[in-house]
Amino acid sequence: MKIMTIYAHPADTITNCGGTLALHAERGDEVVALIVSHGGRIHANKYAEEWRKDDPDDTVATADLDDIVANKKDELERAAGIIGISKIITLDHEDTYATVQEDMVEQIAEQIAAEQPEIVIADHPRNPAYFDPHAVATGMALAALARAGTYLRNLDGRDEVPVRQVFLTGLPVYNLDALSLNGLRNDCYVDITDVVGTKLAAMDQFVSQGYHGVFARKLVESYNGEAGRAAGVNFAEAFVRLYNETHQHLPVTDAALATDPLTRHIAYSSVNLRGTYPVP
Repeated sequence: MKIMTIYAHPADTITNCGGTLALHAERGDEVVALIVSHGGRIHANKYAEEWRKDDPDDTVATADLDDIVANKKDELERAAGIIGISKIITLDHEDTYATVQEDMVEQIAEQIAAEQPEIVIADHPRNPAYFDPHAVATGMALAALARAGTYLRNLDGRDEVPVRQVFLTGLPVYNLDALSLNGLRNDCYVDITDVVGTKLAAMDQFVSQGYHGVFARKLVESYNGEAGRAAGVNFAEAFVRLYNETHQHLPVTDAALATDPLTRHIAYSSVNLRGTYPVP
């Protein structure tokens, strides 16, 4: 199976679904990451912090956009190697798009058609009513999926695209049932407890934007820990499935059958993250 992630910025793939991707890479699935923006102008912590020093390092403080972008790509490549992402596609757009851009939709559609993924993962477009590069990137990804679905070899020189499911990440709602909040919830959780150290090691590569070390551990503790609480495991990544799924019978997962409701709340909090994976 091939999985293709489509996110706005270099670090987004790792922070949103790095654990899930590591699990798929371990079992032999191919993982491709498409990054819409180079991210050179966001989270430039390393460079801004250098200016605040009494004696700043000129090589850092005077870095131009090309230097910053190149460094972020290096960080992403190292993180991708840790996770098991086999291919990175960078479109290198600026973070100046406020709405869906037709030329960018076509670029994404061309990459989807070239890669032929069965699964696509992207940010949940939580609030596209105001400018947010993550939501807009997903809007363009969904438009690109629709466009790629119309390709014909005799008309476009490209085959149709076999995407079976789209998983959306980043919806900050972790209620435990389908009735609370009128059904607004993540409907699929992946237990990443066994690979949480891999995700942390990948996040530790994003030094230039301060995503390493203490922040990485705090993010995983809070974000993936809360998803884990909802899933009944130590650490999880949460998804919303875009398409309906059809089964031959009512599906109940092995994890659901194995869960002990009496001790579920104890089992999900048995890992001391910072003790097991200390800041390097």
